[in-house]
Amino acid sequence: MPKGAGWRITLIVAFIALSCIYLIPTLAPNLPAWWKGILPKDKISLGLDLQGGTHLVMEVDTQKAVEGTLDLVATDLEDTLAEKNLRFKRVSRTGSDKVSVVLYEKDTATQVQKLLKDKYRDYTINDSVEEGGMIGVQLRMNEQDMQDRKDKAVAQALETIRNRIDQFGVSEPVITRQGVDQIVIQLPGIKDPQRAIELIGRTARLEFKMVEDGISPTGGAIPEDAEVLNEKFVDKTTGAVTETPLVVKKKALITGDLLTDAQVRIDSQFNQPYVGIEFNALGARLFDQVTAANVNKRFAIVLDNTIYSAPVIRERISGGSAQISGNFTEKTASDLAIVLRAGALPAPVKIIQNVTVGASLGKDSIDKGLMAGAIGVALVIVFMAIYYKLAGMVANIGMVLNILYLMGALSALGATLTLPGIAAIVLLVGMAVDSNVIIFERIREELRIGKSPKSALDAGYDKAFLTIMDSHVTGLITAAVLFQFGTGPVKGFAVSLSLGIIINLFTALTASKTIFDLFLHKGRVKKMSI
Repeated sequence: MPKGAGWRITLIVAFIALSCIYLIPTLAPNLPAWWKGILPKDKISLGLDLQGGTHLVMEVDTQKAVEGTLDLVATDLEDTLAEKNLRFKRVSRTGSDKVSVVLYEKDTATQVQKLLKDKYRDYTINDSVEEGGMIGVQLRMNEQDMQDRKDKAVAQALETIRNRIDQFGVSEPVITRQGVDQIVIQLPGIKDPQRAIELIGRTARLEFKMVEDGISPTGGAIPEDAEVLNEKFVDKTTGAVTETPLVVKKKALITGDLLTDAQVRIDSQFNQPYVGIEFNALGARLFDQVTAANVNKRFAIVLDNTIYSAPVIRERISGGSAQISGNFTEKTASDLAIVLRAGALPAPVKIIQNVTVGASLGKDSIDKGLMAGAIGVALVIVFMAIYYKLAGMVANIGMVLNILYLMGALSALGATLTLPGIAAIVLLVGMAVDSNVIIFERIREELRIGKSPKSALDAGYDKAFLTIMDSHVTGLITAAVLFQFGTGPVKGFAVSLSLGIIINLFTALTASKTIFDLFLHKGRVKKMSI
């Protein structure tokens, strides 16, 4: 055996064995229980273009995120002024970038300006302006903070959507940011696309507000600090939806940001599903205070400006637990629990593109991709065998190993195979023999000047080494850039390409060289078939 060939042969055989083991779950999905217990069970997942599914492009209304931040500032400022006994008529968001405070006295305005400068240092405080005989002070968000809030809103929306999809159970989803305010979502193999779309796009802003029972929602004068919302009822027999208007306080006493968990539970008395929620320490304390101060009053549970239930608080509720009931089915209760656990979207989103890829189209893509790959492999094998004779067959063996190792690596990593990924594999078929072509031409040059087959072989590999390394490193850099900045299918192409390049280095410089060494190590071969 040639010197150093032992460890190379061991490595080649070990990689073949590992590739086969990792490929078995993909080739034979129905594995016995003992296999799943101790051996790899992950398989190569198919992308949206190969198994069908849903492709969405969603746009985040980032301006609403800015307005939401200003609303929180207004609420916080209102509480601060009340705590300091500073008289004011109104604190509200005005326009797209301001919070206005309307005051009765000029002395109070001076105190409020000082408070604002200390509490909101990143905001611009405008000079006092007259407003109907009263004093107005404006708190303005600067342009950079607005832009940062919009950027964070998109990033937070992407993470929230990812959490919802993970809990929904979609295998290998693709969720990426596109442009300034768009999010691309690919859901391969989804069986209920409409339900998924509703789940993803739901704002899920949960609020607890007090009901104003003494005010009529129709025909009556609604106070400035109140609003009319509809309480939703669903008839489980007919599916008919009815809505009852209620007057509630605009200010939310507790919000869904204070939740730590939400689970579907079954009411033992009526055998109906409801959503049980758990608050964090701050939420539990606020819930305890609110229920203690409002016994025998109605408490509206509001989700996305719709009242799901408005129960009467019978007694103080401690412990940080509550429930949301509202004529749920198990599916709607489960969806509500998912969005509450994943958190509310920081701003509304709207679907600007919705494309459904059929499973039959995916199967057709797979068949055509496999056909293209098979034709490519066959043509390369024939060409190498004719042009380089027996040496060409060694290159063909390296090419087969290349494909085997690549598929095994994709399976081991649980990678997603897309149509561009198949294109990358077909491209790598050519790359697999391209390195050998460079080596073989160097060997031919050495043979022409009279060197022995063994010396020509060693010299050919040595002289081709830097050229092969240079081309492969360049290819890896390209693949890395594609992976970093590409989306969806482009990333699939980059993954297959980068893995293939690394594997090709091993097969071209180690595997094929080992095969040649086994034939030439005793020096009996007088002429190479190349």
